[in-house]
Amino acid sequence: MNVRELLDALGDPKAAETYSAVLGEPLLLIDVPDAASAAGLAMIVDPSRSVTDLRALPCVIVLVVPDPGVFAGAGHVPLMLGDVLLTEAPDAPRPYVTGTADTLRSTALANPIAATTLALLLRSSEGLDATSGLIAESATYSALQGGDEFTRWRATRLPRPATVGTANERVRVERDGDVLRVTMTRAARRNALDAAMRDALAEAFALAAADPGVTLELRGDGPDFCAGGDLDEFGSRPDPAIAHLTRLTRSPARLLQSVARRTTAYLHGACLGAGIELPAFAGKVVAAPDTSIGLPEVALGLVPGAGGTVSLPRRIGRQRTAWLALSDQRLTAHDALRWGLVDELVD
Repeated sequence: MNVRELLDALGDPKAAETYSAVLGEPLLLIDVPDAASAAGLAMIVDPSRSVTDLRALPCVIVLVVPDPGVFAGAGHVPLMLGDVLLTEAPDAPRPYVTGTADTLRSTALANPIAATTLALLLRSSEGLDATSGLIAESATYSALQGGDEFTRWRATRLPRPATVGTANERVRVERDGDVLRVTMTRAARRNALDAAMRDALAEAFALAAADPGVTLELRGDGPDFCAGGDLDEFGSRPDPAIAHLTRLTRSPARLLQSVARRTTAYLHGACLGAGIELPAFAGKVVAAPDTSIGLPEVALGLVPGAGGTVSLPRRIGRQRTAWLALSDQRLTAHDALRWGLVDELVD
C-alpha cells in the first residue's frame, strides 16, 4: 500500500474492520519510497487529518523505507507509526532493520493473532514503567494461552514425563566477597527455564535485592546460556488467570530489574526466549562469539513472557524487538553488539 492509499483508507471510520487480523489482514505493508511519501505519512500524526488513528489498527504495521533519510527532520514519525521499520540500507540505523517483509508475512499468516497481539502490546507498553509493562505482558501471555494458535501448537507436542527438580538442582548461588554469582545448572536441558528454576532465580535475585552492597553475576552452565522456557511445561497450568498472578507473585524479571545497575549477565550459545529476555535487564551484558539470540514465542502462538517486551525495547527499541519476534531470525553476537543488546564481546 502506498501512502496516498493509506490516507484514503484512514478516512473511513471503519478502517479497523478492514485491516484486522481477525478478518484475515494481519499485516499492513506501507511503502515510503521518497520524501513526498514521508511527508504524507507525517500528516497521519496530526489527528485532524484522519478519522482513524493508524496505531489503533489491530494488525502488524510495517513501514518499508528504502532510504531512512527521507524522514530527515521528522524521525519521530516512523517511530510513532511503525511496528517494524524495514530498509534496503546496509548497516541500518536504529530503529530500522535491513531486510524484506517475507519472513514477517509468513509469521503473521501462520499465527496472525499472536503476531498482532505482540505488535499491540509493544505499542501500548511504550513509555510504561517496568512494573506496569510486566503486568501487561503477563496478562497478554495468559490471554493467548487460551487461544487457538497456542492450542494448535500444544497438540503437536508429544507428552514427555515431567522432570521434577528442586531449586538446588536448577541454580547454583555462590558468594565471593561482594559478588553474588547465580548460575543456571540445568545443562542437560540447555538450562530450559521451568517452574523450579523460575522459583530458584527469584530467590537468588531477592538475595541480591536485599543486599545493596553486592554485585550480581548471571551465568549458565553447559554449551548454552538458556534455550528458553521448558516447552514441556508450556500451558500445563489449568487456569491461565491463576498462571498470570503466579508470574507476578514469583517474578525473576521484576526482581532482576530492581538490581539491574549492579548486574552483569554472561551469555554464550543459545539465548532464546527467557534466555535473552531476563539478561537484557542487566546493566551490562557480555557475550561470547557463539551467542545466538532469538524470540521464538510467536511461532508457538504466544508473546514473550519472561519480561522481554519490557527489557528488549529498553535496549533496542520496540521496532527491532518486534522484528526479532516476528522474523524467526537469530541475532549473532556481533549484530547484538551493534544493536546495543550486548555491551561487550569476550572469547
